[in-house]
Amino acid sequence: MPSWARASGSSICARFPWRKYARLKDNFTADEFDGRAIARIAREAGMKYVTLTSRRHDGFTLYDTRGLSDHDAPHSSADRDLVAELIEGCRAEGVISFFYHTTLDWFQPSLNDDFDAYLDYLHSSGEILCSQYGEIGGLWFDGNWSKPDADWKEDRLYDMIRKHQPQAMIINNTGLGAKGHVGHPEIDSVTFEQGRPTPMHRDGMAKYVTAEMCQTFNRHWGIGAEDFNYMSPRQIIEHLCACRKVGANYLLNVGPTAGGAIPDYESATLRRVGEWIQGQEYVIYEGRVSAVQGTGGDFALETDDGLYLLIHNLSVGGDAHVTTGGGGAGPHGFTGVGRDVTSVRWLDNDESLVYTHDADSGLLSIDATGYPYGVDRVVRVAEVRS
Repeated sequence: MPSWARASGSSICARFPWRKYARLKDNFTADEFDGRAIARIAREAGMKYVTLTSRRHDGFTLYDTRGLSDHDAPHSSADRDLVAELIEGCRAEGVISFFYHTTLDWFQPSLNDDFDAYLDYLHSSGEILCSQYGEIGGLWFDGNWSKPDADWKEDRLYDMIRKHQPQAMIINNTGLGAKGHVGHPEIDSVTFEQGRPTPMHRDGMAKYVTAEMCQTFNRHWGIGAEDFNYMSPRQIIEHLCACRKVGANYLLNVGPTAGGAIPDYESATLRRVGEWIQGQEYVIYEGRVSAVQGTGGDFALETDDGLYLLIHNLSVGGDAHVTTGGGGAGPHGFTGVGRDVTSVRWLDNDESLVYTHDADSGLLSIDATGYPYGVDRVVRVAEVRS
């Protein structure tokens, strides 16, 4: 299922004087932060869960740390628990709440001076999220890669989560250099940071472990006034499909404004992607990895009652003077189709497609028509009926 979005500022504090950085919270009002509005954008984008950055590596925390630190939102000019507001908004919009939480807190001297004391602080921080906000979808940790040889006492941390939130997913990002690594046996999902996921090999696993690709809307984990390099709806749709091809979720980071709002471009782009999802939401949400293989970017997904072909790069019909690009209309072949085929049709307009099928070899070839003028769905879905 599609997913969403680490929301945090850039980690510039590694190059910024600490005391000066800490004073920035005095100007942090979160006057544009609206938990329900954020959840509504997520729902309209077709997302099933939101992953809010409850604490980033700079140590500033969006929830009430209840005495653990005063480097949090309730002790800033915002004077509010933003995690509580986001959870309330998500529940109102029917979206599940996940929480990104750093395990690497640069603001705490104990990180380097007394690691056992630091881990006590980290454990207590996680326990607040697990015990004070009702049922949550899961915790998404990030930072163990900073001390690869250290004992992070994961058993204790994960046991605490299972105690308070037995149904919550536990994820711990393995970083850019270890995409798809499972790690601790309590982990419920592997991560692919800034890279498309590969198929999971679950033979011998004690439980079903899923996968998730985490990616930025731009090329960093925040927002910048001089940054004009953002993804388009087409790119997001293609990445989402690449994730679903191997059964993975898609976690897309959105850097909010200084006031805590989702910027206009990102909001509009996400809603546009949501409109695409509406045309084939059953396939996107319920589709499973299929043994049927396409060529190029084409692939197949299966549900309990059907087979669906996802076709890329189709041409657009119309006079050459008013259309550009494409060229992918015509035969598209798939192998491994052992079932009977009685018809093939586009989901978006119910148009029947000409096809040939050899049940013995499993080869299916469809004559994929191009888009009508003014239509381009980026990835078009055809239903194979038996």
